[in-house]
Amino acid sequence: MAEQSLPVVDEGASAKESPSSREGISRRALLGTAGATGLVLGAAGGAVGYASAPAAATPLTSVGSDEVMFHGKHQPGITEGLQARGHLVAFDLAAGAGRKEAAALLRRWSQTARRLMAGETSGSDDTDVARDAGPSSLTVTFGFGHSFFARTGLEKQRPVALDPLPDFSSDQLDKARSNGDLWVQIGADDALVAFHALRAIQKDAGSAAKVRWQMNGFNRTPGATAHPMTARNLMGQLDGTRNPKPGEPDFDQRIFVPESGTPAWMANGSYAVVRRIRMLLDDWEKLSLGSQEAVIGRRKANGAALSGGTETTAMDLEKTDAKGNLAVPINAHARITRPDQNGGAAILRRPFSYHDGIDADGVPDAGLLFVCWQTDPLRGFVPLQRKLDRGDALSQYIRHESSGLFAVPGGAAEGEYVGQGLLEG
Repeated sequence: MAEQSLPVVDEGASAKESPSSREGISRRALLGTAGATGLVLGAAGGAVGYASAPAAATPLTSVGSDEVMFHGKHQPGITEGLQARGHLVAFDLAAGAGRKEAAALLRRWSQTARRLMAGETSGSDDTDVARDAGPSSLTVTFGFGHSFFARTGLEKQRPVALDPLPDFSSDQLDKARSNGDLWVQIGADDALVAFHALRAIQKDAGSAAKVRWQMNGFNRTPGATAHPMTARNLMGQLDGTRNPKPGEPDFDQRIFVPESGTPAWMANGSYAVVRRIRMLLDDWEKLSLGSQEAVIGRRKANGAALSGGTETTAMDLEKTDAKGNLAVPINAHARITRPDQNGGAAILRRPFSYHDGIDADGVPDAGLLFVCWQTDPLRGFVPLQRKLDRGDALSQYIRHESSGLFAVPGGAAEGEYVGQGLLEG
């Protein structure tokens, strides 16, 4: 939809096995035991016999075996491709909890995230929800909200870039589902793996923090299309055509805080803007195909700009049709969000779609869990959103219902936890 911004079970386990005896065992290692005792099912699902001897373990599919490293220069869940399932959750520190409790919590969370992302159990109290699965590209990402710093006595370490976002005319924000002391983003290519991680993170919070809000999202499953392509959103549009790409000369400059950045604990980190954007799908779907394309400024079928070419062809903003009208309307979403029309402002979009049911009138509560990354939201998201606020044709078909801004520190080195530079600095 946007160029850069849419303002818009283990059957072989013994009954006597204690939970602690499984601690540290890779979920993938457990897969090899299933064929020894389970029913062998035919194509129609019927039991055709029993395995008389241990069978060789069946390799995980590519989706299950894919693994993202927890430790690294940057946190996971930023530059990786879109994941099929996601959970966004914000926590507030409990009354009386401060810097010490926050440090212990981030240490627990980091240890759990490392284990789960490696395809291991979460610990001695693992729920077994993901027992049969591999890592499935699981990522867990942690961030700090504006309020976290006062709660922990670290106001002097709060980045200027974390100042609250300004009000926008399209905002209809629910404060109870916005912001928060701590933010966690979970993504995976398997829904059970993602849910397993969500429960583990919630349980690890213990008495130190409580959930403020939580949202669930999804994307197309990897391999569902004949070839890799830009994802579609719930409006049916290709969404993220002009996303910055790792390897581009200015990618790190646009997305990550430099090594010499301020404050020092944010080096190699990024800032995440999170917006729950409801799509007014009934209104949108009443539009003709041509009208939908005029709102976006791109062909629905292939993402090509209305000025011609393919999805990746540069948009010709001056091209006119036979009647002398601009091929890409002046208020088209794709035109307004072009970086060269916004002083180079750019963000890395990494959203999830969501659907939270249908109300009594038959209206779907559905849309986009918009997550974007940038070095500084005052130079990334804010100028883009301000311009969209002044005349984006898409604005009448969407509604911003919640918002959050989080400082996401760089990745944790081996033996460290996320945020250690802040909490122990």
